[in-house]
Amino acid sequence: MVLADLHVHTTVSDGRLELADVPAAAREAGVDIVALTDHDRIQPALDAPVVEREGVTLIHGIELRVDAGQQKVDLLGYGLKPTAALESECARIQENRVERARAIVERVEDSLGVDLDLDLHPGVGRPHIARAIDDSDADLTYQQAFDTLIGSDGPCYVAREIPDFETGRGLLAEACAFVGLAHPLRYGDTEHALALTADLDAVERYYPYGREVDPAPVERAIERHDLLATGGSDAHDDQLGIAGLGSEAYEPIRERLPRSTRG
Repeated sequence: MVLADLHVHTTVSDGRLELADVPAAAREAGVDIVALTDHDRIQPALDAPVVEREGVTLIHGIELRVDAGQQKVDLLGYGLKPTAALESECARIQENRVERARAIVERVEDSLGVDLDLDLHPGVGRPHIARAIDDSDADLTYQQAFDTLIGSDGPCYVAREIPDFETGRGLLAEACAFVGLAHPLRYGDTEHALALTADLDAVERYYPYGREVDPAPVERAIERHDLLATGGSDAHDDQLGIAGLGSEAYEPIRERLPRSTRG
């Protein structure tokens, strides 16, 4: 049974769940603890690293993409208390996100001959564009949009400007109780990604990859570097608790986080 889902997105980035609706979605899934880890954005409505709302514990987190040289990886920060440096970097990243989304939309519209009519708001990402393609007159589904147009090898793809690993890790380390590597078995070079955990506090052990995976390399990294083991569903909708931690596995996480406040 999943007690804590430590990887959830909201409308602050590319999720579909409003922050106000998270407690109800958590209760529906039987989840007591949720970490809000929106892409490159600080939750504006959370005023403490950990808060209690409607009987559910909400952990202020963030998912930050960084350039690790050989590949780009995602870092998860937990128990976030915003710093001026992180706020500044997130603002810069969001400006670039909007510019990048505008460039992708222009390429897609030219390629398909459609009008996507997409609001290019802060936090906009490729999932928003894929949904707009799916809703348009184009004969493409959400997944087909990624597969044929806006995926990393697609003709309409535009790269983002992101911080390097050391910069991103440093920003999160100053602002968060602990920092981990997200979904390590999703990267092209798993060995390289897991080697980065030597400079981190945690790694995502439990994650719904959608395919059979061997967790042994992750478990070896946890043992070798004395890492916290996190886990979560990476939910972009209201289906929480697909992956996460049980009560015993969550205890080391709880000990590293600040005490919760009511909000």
